[in-house]
Amino acid sequence: MRARDLSVLLGVILIIIMLVIPLPGWLLSVLILCNITLALIVILVSMNTQEALQFSVFPTLLLLLTLFRLGLNVSTTRSILSEADAGGVVDTFGSFVIGGNPLVGFVVFGILVVIQFLVITKGAERVSEVAARFTLDAMPGKQMSIDADLNAGLISEHQAKERREKVENEADFHGSMDGASKFVKGDAIAGIVIVLINIIFGLIIGMVQMDMSFQEAINTYMALTIGDGLVSQIPAILIATATGIVVTRTTTTGNLGSEVTGQLLQYPKLLLIAAGTIFMLGFTPINFFLTTLLASILGLSGYLLLKQSKEPEVPDIEEEDQTESSSMKSSENVVNLLNMDPIEFEFGYALIPLADSNQGGDLLDRIIMIRRQLAIELGVVIPVVRIRDNIQLNPNEYRLKVKGNEVASGELLLDHYLAMAPDIDDDHIDGIDTKEPAFGLPAKWITEDNKDDAELSGYTVVDPPSVVSTHITEVIKHVAHTLLGRQETKQLIDHLKENYPILVEEVTPEPLATGDVQKVLAKLLRENISIRNLPIIFETLADFSKMTNDTELLGEYSRQALSSQITKQFVHDDMSLKVITVSGKAEKMIAENIQQTEHGNYLALDPESQQLIIKKIHEEVEKLSLQEETAIVLCSPAIRMYLKQLLDRYLPQVVVLSYNELEPNVQIQSVGVVNVA
Repeated sequence: MRARDLSVLLGVILIIIMLVIPLPGWLLSVLILCNITLALIVILVSMNTQEALQFSVFPTLLLLLTLFRLGLNVSTTRSILSEADAGGVVDTFGSFVIGGNPLVGFVVFGILVVIQFLVITKGAERVSEVAARFTLDAMPGKQMSIDADLNAGLISEHQAKERREKVENEADFHGSMDGASKFVKGDAIAGIVIVLINIIFGLIIGMVQMDMSFQEAINTYMALTIGDGLVSQIPAILIATATGIVVTRTTTTGNLGSEVTGQLLQYPKLLLIAAGTIFMLGFTPINFFLTTLLASILGLSGYLLLKQSKEPEVPDIEEEDQTESSSMKSSENVVNLLNMDPIEFEFGYALIPLADSNQGGDLLDRIIMIRRQLAIELGVVIPVVRIRDNIQLNPNEYRLKVKGNEVASGELLLDHYLAMAPDIDDDHIDGIDTKEPAFGLPAKWITEDNKDDAELSGYTVVDPPSVVSTHITEVIKHVAHTLLGRQETKQLIDHLKENYPILVEEVTPEPLATGDVQKVLAKLLRENISIRNLPIIFETLADFSKMTNDTELLGEYSRQALSSQITKQFVHDDMSLKVITVSGKAEKMIAENIQQTEHGNYLALDPESQQLIIKKIHEEVEKLSLQEETAIVLCSPAIRMYLKQLLDRYLPQVVVLSYNELEPNVQIQSVGVVNVA
């Protein structure tokens, strides 16, 4: 163990020894001086800390120092009552400090006790109690503020974690200080009781057992008792004062000395007023020389401070400019400019109330809910969304950027509502024609006066924050696979490893690297398949990765393993599903044109055949859209992947499923056939 660790352990053992074993006078003197030294160090440290958490060990230290001081009281009491001697330090305080008059010493001791108990300790105890209660009450608000800054992109995940830990530590510290302040109060009471015990029993022992006269017993035991009380109360007052300093200290940028002098002398003119007031007091019976001397010192100080505050600090400004210039020229500053936010939401100045909580904006809270919703729906952690205003945009315009590229944009009218109804065209509802940004539905911006009429006419009416939050949600769903990189995949793997370590070890780093797993997961997300059920996906990868390392095929196997999830996602509650099937001839055409290479398999179909298949599927999709059904093409597992790759270029919204991806109890109803005959 290190010497620092041993010092505390030996100190606790020494306290136990003092409570049990009598100590010689010279050792008591050394320990008393150590007690005074420790108290002095504690108060100096408390004055130089910038915030309370920099002295977080103070509550525990307060308990140890109180116990050490009480141990000294027990040892000195034992020596005083048994040997009428408690060492040179106690004797010095009992004779020299009190001037040989025990009554004067008793009065001085009583004043010190009153100061400590009624003034310092009582105030520190009350401040500790209030600070603890206010800190606990403020915790939820501070946590929400941290979450808001994190979602706004003002701070990183690491900074948010540090701030949360600081909030928790502050609550723990002030809660501990609330209890630790009781140690100081109890110590003051114990000091009074110990002095009374020493005086009463000292007189009894001196007069009964040692045959002293009353005056002799008073002079002997009163002097030793008061000396012992003084050497105990002086460090006790220092510790109590340190307690008050720590609990009343707010977070600052300097120590107590610099803050007190800086704030007390920040108004030099007031020193001149004080100097004039003190000088006028000299015309009363008060000593004219002393008042004039003090007024002169105050006046000179105020004049010098006033003159200093008017002088321009040119060197400091130049130095600051040089520092800023050198910082802009540094390579590190240029490197920081390369950082790019994964998701950015920018808006014009007219949309600032959306994000300003002081104006009732709740966009930050909505972003938090969107990230939670997508984590549940897709099984992927969406990065923080950096929200900022952009004066280059139109006042009502907003745009969403992913990895620096614009992926969506739109316009909002904050003083209007968006009314949507694709099959309704009510001319008496006045509004500004537009399109709903998330799904492209025809809509109108209407005023609040027309809101009730629009709802009665069958319109779906939503407010602007709901419009933009829905748009953000749908866009992020669409680009979720691009947000899942190797780093994010590694985080998902590490999270899975906490509960399924053996499963993860079977898959990665061998036979599949993190990049291979990322490609499989991104493939699933690209087709809006949730990867939240990672254990099933990894079970599939563990089974099939030994046979092939083609991530496209592994993705197909994973889809089949998630058949119950896919069934629940696309099939109706009555277990029926309307689909467009692919004829045997069309499937054979696709299967015969699959080219196998060392870099993977791909569909090598001639352009005429491609156009024919796409045309047939498009015709069937148009028929199905009239029935307001989701366009789903059902085919065999062997060609599903290649058919989807073909349709992605022209009909990306069409869902392509294989028979193996649906549960056996699903009632499939074919509403169209893709035939190439």
